[in-house]
Amino acid sequence: MQRINREESFRAKEERLKDLFVRGLSGNNAAYQTFLGELSSYLRAFLRKRLIRLPDEVEDLVQEALLAVHNQRHTYDPSQPLSAWVQAIARYKLVDLFRRRAIYEQRNDTLDDGMDLFSSADAEAAEARRDLNKLLADLPDHFRLPIMHTKLEGLSVREAADVSGMSESAIKVGVHRGLKALAAKIRGAL
Repeated sequence: MQRINREESFRAKEERLKDLFVRGLSGNNAAYQTFLGELSSYLRAFLRKRLIRLPDEVEDLVQEALLAVHNQRHTYDPSQPLSAWVQAIARYKLVDLFRRRAIYEQRNDTLDDGMDLFSSADAEAAEARRDLNKLLADLPDHFRLPIMHTKLEGLSVREAADVSGMSESAIKVGVHRGLKALAAKIRGAL
């Protein structure tokens, strides 16, 4: 029921706009002015749905579409629905907007922004590495070596034991106690 009413309402609007437009094409200026006023409301709603994230562009695009309708009015075929013709023009204007924005964003996207991102990440990593090395340097070898081999170099407990000449148990205990000592040192520094 509601769908039928909506379709009837749409058809009535279509017929009204078409009548105003055809009368305007015949030289009736008042009908043409009314047509442009009503069409602008229709276009505004049509474009607002499609430009949810760019609401500031809606009014400009409405004006561009109205101008295009006016300039291309001689191409309208009265045997065809007016709404399809107007929507095609509005869609072309919408595509033009997206192209303009893409070109603008492409031209104005600086390469330096990407470099700053990586350089700051590198600088932060270097600072963290320096701070960690400073903290580890204060630990005795039986704590420092197990942490460096297992946590920083990614060796297994067995591999760390082989490299350092310590037992596997000593590696596990050294890591545990070394991390505990580092945590206490960091807490004391704060």
